[in-house]
Amino acid sequence: MMQKNKEQADLWQSEFGAAITVIDRDFTIVYMNEKSAATNAKWGGAALLGKDIRACHQERSVRIIERILEIGEPNTYTIEKQGVRKLIHQAPWRDHGVIMGVVEISIELPAQMPHYVRG
Repeated sequence: MMQKNKEQADLWQSEFGAAITVIDRDFTIVYMNEKSAATNAKWGGAALLGKDIRACHQERSVRIIERILEIGEPNTYTIEKQGVRKLIHQAPWRDHGVIMGVVEISIELPAQMPHYVRG
């Protein structure tokens, strides 16, 4: 891969239209894209980088993340907050097969969304 293409490939997530938050095995936030920082602005936004997520998550949520770190199975669900529906997908990220942390992608869903069943 040429260097210019590699740089572009590494930067796609910054302005991606869904919130992307990454934690390491110690529950420390190691990455937030712009949408994640904006979504979490009232809790500190980008200042949350380097913070432990256990301080702001319920015990149930912490247990789910512990399970993802332990067995590597993703957790996917939908929520609604203040009239906004979201799809939340939490999955492990790996380095050479070793689970290193969890990536959470939060996608805002339109009120009316088509659903297709294909072959």
